[in-house]
Amino acid sequence: MKAIIERAILLKCLGHVQSIVERRNTIPILSNVLIEATADGIRLTATDLDLQIVEYCTASVEQAGSSTVSAHTLFDIARKLPEGSQVSLADAEGKMAINAGRARFSLATLPRDDFPMIAEGELPCAFSLPAATLREIIDKTRSAISTEETRYYLNGIFVHVSDEATPLLKAAATDGHRLARVTVARPEGAEAMPDIIIPRKCVGELRKLLDEAEGAVDVSLSATKIRFGLGDAVLTSKLIDGTFPDYNRVIPTGNDKLLVIDPVALKTGVDRVSTIATEKTRAVKLALERDKVTLSVTSPENGTAAEEVSGDYAADGIEIGFNARYLIDILNEIEGDKVEVHFADAAAPTLIRENDKSNALYVLMPMRV
Repeated sequence: MKAIIERAILLKCLGHVQSIVERRNTIPILSNVLIEATADGIRLTATDLDLQIVEYCTASVEQAGSSTVSAHTLFDIARKLPEGSQVSLADAEGKMAINAGRARFSLATLPRDDFPMIAEGELPCAFSLPAATLREIIDKTRSAISTEETRYYLNGIFVHVSDEATPLLKAAATDGHRLARVTVARPEGAEAMPDIIIPRKCVGELRKLLDEAEGAVDVSLSATKIRFGLGDAVLTSKLIDGTFPDYNRVIPTGNDKLLVIDPVALKTGVDRVSTIATEKTRAVKLALERDKVTLSVTSPENGTAAEEVSGDYAADGIEIGFNARYLIDILNEIEGDKVEVHFADAAAPTLIRENDKSNALYVLMPMRV
């Protein structure tokens, strides 16, 4: 194999590919990136056996061939090469020579035949989603994904379709303390889509790729695998094999106490008073009275903090506590200048949304304060 590629192109492609590779691997080949040179250019592939990315790069190929080298080492080399340099990749006798300007590197390789590929099988359900829509779905739900490995079925975003008056595609995530749900119009081709749970790592890698994606993203899936086509990159992942709980049961419908408030004012207020909170006392108390909210935090170690924030509230007074970090995460995703917070009582789940026409809603469980 022998090819010449621009450093900027190599760096961009490796940036996407190497982030999938785990830093520590018991299987040496999984630390490597597969480099395949053909007449069309170079194709880079990396996998952790659950997630796989393939990226196509423009390059001048003098001799076709393939090999594997350490993904992180190659990325670090590309990062430190001079800007604008042409990088030569040549593979021979178990080594890969990497030359750029006066810099010379020789890396150990492992055989291409040892490199594992995810067998996709049939992916019968296929549709397209605008990159902007996919970005919105991820941004508004990912903070609620659970990191608790024992409840593995919550370690991702649950995506399903529903046949309502308007057919919808719904995405939800929960960690048992908070819930985020986004609904968008059901795309053509998703009618028979099975209920799926997209793993947290796949969501993170997909979000990075979406930063540079424009237009539509091609989505193909089965009950066990999903593939995203984003221009020159193709991301394939296994899905979480589990049953997501019926999250509709925790979305309150009878919360009759309504607070309408500026999300930025509420967020900055919560952020300020929670400065003194410790890990044990991360609760912020909201005391609601007519047209105002008093935020307060009491910390045995640090003292107390309080701040008043104006808002529209006409119901009976209520005192309720929330995890400050969770509340800030939700308020960060509200784009308008008003947010609706629907309360029932101090022990019941609270519903938060921009308004009744918003495609995103959040449910937050209260804390005892």
